[in-house]
Amino acid sequence: MKAFHEVRSYDSDFMVWHSNYENIGFLAHWHREIELIYVRSGSCRLNITDHSFTAHAGDLAVCESGQIHYSDSHHMDNSLDFIIFDTSILGSLFENPHFSHPLVSKEALDHYGLSGHLTALIDTVSSELEQKKPYYQEIVISSLKTFWFLLKRFHPREPAGSIPDNRRTRMLSELQTLLTYIDKHYADTISLEYAAASMNFSTGYFSKTFKKLMGINFVTYLNMVRVERAANELRHSEKKFTEIALNCGFNNIRTFNRVFKEITGCTPSEFLLLSDPDIYKRTYYNRRSEEQEFVKHDSLTVIKNFE
Repeated sequence: MKAFHEVRSYDSDFMVWHSNYENIGFLAHWHREIELIYVRSGSCRLNITDHSFTAHAGDLAVCESGQIHYSDSHHMDNSLDFIIFDTSILGSLFENPHFSHPLVSKEALDHYGLSGHLTALIDTVSSELEQKKPYYQEIVISSLKTFWFLLKRFHPREPAGSIPDNRRTRMLSELQTLLTYIDKHYADTISLEYAAASMNFSTGYFSKTFKKLMGINFVTYLNMVRVERAANELRHSEKKFTEIALNCGFNNIRTFNRVFKEITGCTPSEFLLLSDPDIYKRTYYNRRSEEQEFVKHDSLTVIKNFE
């Protein structure tokens, strides 16, 4: 499911992507690619694995491969540049650098002498991907490699010996396994107790950890997965509401209707009357106000906030 285990679609087999957005947040998700988030202006709240922080203009956030990350920047103005690229760009023997902290502040970038490199990288990737002149892929790869290895040279990393058996690393791997299981078995009964046991946690500790890493509680996450699937079936099948509800893990139609409206803002019947054929994408976000909408033509994890 793209909003949570994101599998990005690229224009070609060259797996590098760039875009700029204003006033956005995005849902908890993870992917094998590396993601660079540059704050062009304003501020944004980010959570990357177990690091929660606010990034300001000129800062860079680095999401290493496989890290769960989200942004809850409601009521915050910002302009953000995203560069996402497959780890193969950096070589076949790539390993995560395990930076000590995902935030590289403006002051740190200046100290490393990388501020100019970063803005040049964004400009180069943006223009080369758009124009696609001869050798554009080689130019983009060269620019990404140069910046990435300079960042590895300067930005602090975890001690190498502590990485393989790191408790946090194991926990994230177990959480990703759980998310993959939910993605495939959303129609089954998946209790909080079952989820906690899958990670060898007590229910209390699991609930606290899940909320910290994902930004939403376990039940909400599970319901969002189920409602997204139900919305897709509503749009693309002739099945009755009751059948869809049962197929997607809801025990009865009353619960289905209530949860569907809580997450999408409309009932299943109202949903079918919506004119936008892709409006089911709204189910990826548990909206807290009517001032938010999904950014069109892009990753389902990206949400635009309005004032």
